[in-house]
Amino acid sequence: MHLTASLRHWRDVLLTALAPAIWGSTYIVASEILPPDRPFTAALIRALPAGLLLLLFTRVLPARRDWARLLVLSALNIGVFQALLFVAAYRLPGGLAAVLGAIQPLLVMLLAWAVDRRAPARITLWAAVAGVLGLAVLLLSPQTVFEPVGIAAALLGAACMAAGVWLTRRWQLPLSVLPLTGWQLTLGGLMLAPIAWLADAPLPPLTPLQWTAYAYLSLAGALLAYALWFRGVARLPTVAVASLGLLSPLAAVVLGWTLLGQAITGLALWGLVIALVSVFAVQWTTARGR
Repeated sequence: MHLTASLRHWRDVLLTALAPAIWGSTYIVASEILPPDRPFTAALIRALPAGLLLLLFTRVLPARRDWARLLVLSALNIGVFQALLFVAAYRLPGGLAAVLGAIQPLLVMLLAWAVDRRAPARITLWAAVAGVLGLAVLLLSPQTVFEPVGIAAALLGAACMAAGVWLTRRWQLPLSVLPLTGWQLTLGGLMLAPIAWLADAPLPPLTPLQWTAYAYLSLAGALLAYALWFRGVARLPTVAVASLGLLSPLAAVVLGWTLLGQAITGLALWGLVIALVSVFAVQWTTARGR
């Protein structure tokens, strides 16, 4: 029985890990294929169509008492988070934005300790710190530019995502994974719509490849990835889920190496290894804690 539970846990970890791995591929899609300088439009197209498709498929209406919490989760996980993410992406080097976002597991531990009175295991805490340091070694350079507004946006975005993961697990709304994902993507997309309208230029005529890229962002990067993510939030410890977010920049680095010929050598390679080991260590220690 114990072995079965352990295998189920690691299956859930692997399925949840697919979400940040898919999100890591969106960096290449956005930078190499999509029209430039339209970040909020990309976030809107990513979220809203996927959410509407899920709502048409599931046709589940939340109870009236759950709407307030659903709006909060939609803002934290999708609307506000995506807006802050793109502000940081346009003002900071990608490596610095990823390193600042890597504090999410530490913020989740802080919430659990401050509100739930659950102190993290010491090895879990140090593994999360090692993950941030590993990403810093991998992604930062002496030429990195530290821009205050971008740094603030990246830190607030990390706080939004951490709070979203923690509250999603804490509140446990009486919705199954697909309706919960669909409503959050739809409501979060509607929050992004006025920002995209005001801040971005209209889209130019799109090529077939760009249409395909937007479809990939919506169907894989939002519908599939967020469904797997919220499934993991419901089944795994919140710290374990948050630490898997480190796989997103790691996947982007690996894809850049394999598809674009970007080198990973020397100290950067050690940073990659440290970050991967830290993710595994957090999963292992939280599994033992359960």
